Amino acid sequence: MLSLLRRAAGVAGLFLLAGTAAADIIVLKSGRKISATNVIEEGDRIYYETSAGRLSIRKALVVRVERGGGLSGGGGYSSGGGSELPVTAPRVDLGEGFDEVRAQAVQNGSINREYLAKLEGEAQGGDEAAGRRVALGHHAAALHLIRKGEVEEAIGHYRRGLTYAPQHLGLLLSISYLHLKQSQYSQALEYVERAKRATPDDPDVFKLAGWAYYGANKMEDAVREWKRSYELRPDSEVEAALEKARRDQEEESQYREGVTRHFNLRYHGGAAPQLAREILRALEEHFRAIESQINYSPPESIGVILYTEQAFQDITSAPAWAGALNDGRIRVPVQGLAALNSELSRVLKHELVHSFIGQKTRNRCPTWINEGIAQWLESKRSGEMAETFVHAYEQYKRVLPLAEMEGTWTGLSPDAAAAYYAWSLAVVEYIVGRYGMGDVERVLERINTEPSGEGAVQGILRMDYSELGVETVKFLKQTYLR
Repeated sequence: MLSLLRRAAGVAGLFLLAGTAAADIIVLKSGRKISATNVIEEGDRIYYETSAGRLSIRKALVVRVERGGGLSGGGGYSSGGGSELPVTAPRVDLGEGFDEVRAQAVQNGSINREYLAKLEGEAQGGDEAAGRRVALGHHAAALHLIRKGEVEEAIGHYRRGLTYAPQHLGLLLSISYLHLKQSQYSQALEYVERAKRATPDDPDVFKLAGWAYYGANKMEDAVREWKRSYELRPDSEVEAALEKARRDQEEESQYREGVTRHFNLRYHGGAAPQLAREILRALEEHFRAIESQINYSPPESIGVILYTEQAFQDITSAPAWAGALNDGRIRVPVQGLAALNSELSRVLKHELVHSFIGQKTRNRCPTWINEGIAQWLESKRSGEMAETFVHAYEQYKRVLPLAEMEGTWTGLSPDAAAAYYAWSLAVVEYIVGRYGMGDVERVLERINTEPSGEGAVQGILRMDYSELGVETVKFLKQTYLR
């Protein structure tokens, strides 16, 4: 990361981050995309060029190459915390009567609680049809709340509906899916197991069970569930998930394992056991520190994988400048290390912050906030880049666009990624310096209920992205350029 920031300091035209020349997009089976040039297929590998140099990837990991579909100088990568669940919502067959119930349950943009209470009253005698109408009413209310971003309340409605229709497959699948979207794998498993008992041969049940086990770092169970789902109904999402899980399973088949209260560590057999023990101790220390700083404790165990350099590149498809990856599990190359050093400890803390934020915000956190907090909590500061950002603002009256930094950074060149990292750190450093870590915590909480990162920032800091950028420049000038 340090080398990236140094490169960013010398980038000419910092605010013209990406070129416009056409490049190719390598689409991976994992769902990631690599923007690159000079893509050539040779044997069982695909070779390509990025700003990080000439790289290659196994052809078996690639879905297709889209010619002329990206920005030159790509090969971007983001180490964001916890990837968005690459699976669509389950198909829910609500049967007849749902439209009628929904029209009564949600009226004029609000939930009709009197109507829901009426349905519940009619079901008190245990009538199955009345119980089903209660389930439909609460499903309609939950869908309304999901559209507003109020996921916890939606889950509450599903739970309420299940008390009247405990075997309703639609509700069981829906609540399982919501828990998965929030990285709450244990809760998701509870409901998919109930769904299995209610409907033993539904492919969506096994599909969601696979994701629950995968998130819980139980690879063999995940593969078993996805195999069963695919047998019941061929599905491209299940096929891609199976391919990803099998790659992990093949690579990790000879790995050793270490488990602590909060972590499930797997490491290459050639790595020193002493290194693994030191890493687990460091992770537990970092866990306690981060837990205190953002006032949150992830309920799920966090998976950590230690790779050789080649295995890291093959499995993650990360470019050469990437030091680690967090896609729900923390993946770190440690080849050649016999003991924990300060740089590896820093990387582990950075990636662990992503795990905390991913679970705290249900994987909804904008990338710039996620990366800015991770850097700040690993004790990076903006002194090195302050003059560059201040000079750029004074010359062009512009700051880097936070709105464009909310989504994935995949496809950025190393120089552009370096600038994004640096600006993210600067903005978070300003927020902490001006308002305190408590407001950062409140922004993270607000993300769960706001449709956008800017809305969350405005709700807590009372300023939009443009104002936040200008205030950050002022902060950098006052703090570092006196």
